[in-house]
Amino acid sequence: MWVSRPIYESLPYLYMLAGAMSLAASMYINHGYWPTICFATGVVCLVAGLAVLLKRRDYRVTDKRVGQRPDR
Repeated sequence: MWVSRPIYESLPYLYMLAGAMSLAASMYINHGYWPTICFATGVVCLVAGLAVLLKRRDYRVTDKRVGQRPDR
């Protein structure tokens, strides 16, 4: 599936926003297992967003170096 560039670039930030909102919701919801579910979902979303962001950054840094001549 292909998405437009602005959407693709904003996905890690949306993942982290969803994680932060889920963590915030876990503090205010007091019914059954929902606080635990929200907390786990929030942590997973934050880690996923950060992982995607760092993977993209690392790929872009190494991709720029591929075409360069090595220093002598």
